[in-house]
Amino acid sequence: MHFIQAKSLLSAKNGMNIYRGCTHGCIYCGSRSLCYQMPHEFSDVAVKENAPSLLDAALSRKRRKCMIGFGSMSDPYIPAESSLRLTRQCLEIIARRGFGVSLITKSDLVLRDIDLLKEIQEKAKAVVSVTLTTADDTLCRNIEPHVCPTSRRAEVLCALRDAGIPTVVWLCPILPYINDTKANLEGILSLCRDAGVERILSFGFGMTLREGNREYFYQKLDELFPGLSTRYSAEFGLRYAIESPNSAELERMFSAFCEREGIERRPERIFSYLDEMERDRQATLF
Repeated sequence: MHFIQAKSLLSAKNGMNIYRGCTHGCIYCGSRSLCYQMPHEFSDVAVKENAPSLLDAALSRKRRKCMIGFGSMSDPYIPAESSLRLTRQCLEIIARRGFGVSLITKSDLVLRDIDLLKEIQEKAKAVVSVTLTTADDTLCRNIEPHVCPTSRRAEVLCALRDAGIPTVVWLCPILPYINDTKANLEGILSLCRDAGVERILSFGFGMTLREGNREYFYQKLDELFPGLSTRYSAEFGLRYAIESPNSAELERMFSAFCEREGIERRPERIFSYLDEMERDRQATLF
């Protein structure tokens, strides 16, 4: 881990990453890809120590309230956040200035900030997205080794529900021959139903690989699932988008479940929900 003074923080679409890199160790992480031009080892996280001051200045210049996004490239609740508290400081600024927040995480550390999320939800809008890839904690500890397992994330979803904070589950990635089974999907969907999740985001039943993350992923396949990297190479080559051979069946299961349970699954509707503050709430802020 090393500290930097960032020149800017918010993207054109009001997204931000306080940390560049991650220590969760997820074997499939696309943020390792060379196209993102990270000038350091992925696990040697660059900490934007001036993130709170940059955010405060950026929000002070905005004429309209909007949603601020956390975590598109790096989880805002990596283990170092427990002591650095930069995510919490940024949430305090968002709450004070009356903006909304949408963040995505795999970590139960988000519950530390449930007081601020409730405050933001009362004033504007707060949404927490949680990634679920497998219902099996043992498999989870293999493919996502340095973050809390799925069973704990399910508890996080329930705690957020009980606090009145809406949640979205990101059902991705689906790794061919690893977590692309009917039993796994049924397990994840049952967790979502029990936690009262109203939106589940899926990009299809597969994954993406680019130069950089492909090599790391194959290395981990060799360690955890001997022989599987050879199968991937033979079957998928250098393809960017890799689809599970079970994708059609899994998609039918997913669609039927969401229809039966009244859960929103259309990506365009979910992204619109994440990106936009409700008009009636905006009207009260100006």
